[in-house]
Amino acid sequence: MTLFDDAEASSIEYPVRVRMTVAYDGTGFHGFAAHEGVKTVGGTLAATITKVVGYPVQLTCAGRTDKGVHAWGQVVSFDAEEFGLDLEMLQKSLNRMLGPAIVVREASKVHSTFDARRSAVARRYRYTVLNRPVPDPFLARTAWHVAAPLDLRGLTLACDPVIGEHDFSSFCRLPEPDASLVRRVHDARWLDLGNGLLRFDIEASAFCHQMVRSIVGTMVDIGRGKKKAGDMSTIIRAEDRHAAGQPAPPHGLCLWEVVY
Repeated sequence: MTLFDDAEASSIEYPVRVRMTVAYDGTGFHGFAAHEGVKTVGGTLAATITKVVGYPVQLTCAGRTDKGVHAWGQVVSFDAEEFGLDLEMLQKSLNRMLGPAIVVREASKVHSTFDARRSAVARRYRYTVLNRPVPDPFLARTAWHVAAPLDLRGLTLACDPVIGEHDFSSFCRLPEPDASLVRRVHDARWLDLGNGLLRFDIEASAFCHQMVRSIVGTMVDIGRGKKKAGDMSTIIRAEDRHAAGQPAPPHGLCLWEVVY
């Protein structure tokens, strides 16, 4: 059932900008960005919105999460026709059709200048590590199980060099030629949640591809004693991907919040 019929949809423009806050379990999705022939969060969400409203929509997202990465606070925006648009009905319809893998937490009309990506001033990610000998099947989809004991003090000391503006080439996949990998990190910290659960929180104006996972992978090497906390500054200054550790698995990562 659409919000209005095809005849009306064919003769209208799209004057209203809609903002949605979306949560999803990235398991089984090939990332957020739509790609023909593969199941993605953005492609699935856009196709379902189109089915409900009765005309195509084009989504802009705050962060293009990778395959297997989750989100609690992903933000998307798109243009819609005001006539017949009932956001409460749209939200309920989407959650019924997509939940629990994809859930629209909030939906609202915003100013036409709002852009989910360009209007954002910061993104906050969380990475969860289960650090105890025995795995937990109920955390297996959302936390990286590391059986070897980690030195929390070493993890904490490794955070300070990350904060500030740096070239993060050592932690990012190479982008297009001449693209800058300079990013400003506002905050980075490890939290001990108890019972073996550790969480890494990081906020930055923007992130490059695999940046958070590569930072976490390197820090876990430090926590295991394979590297020293003091090595983090040297790794950053190297601006060489081979200087850092391997990326942590995607399933422990969650786009937690986008700041506007």
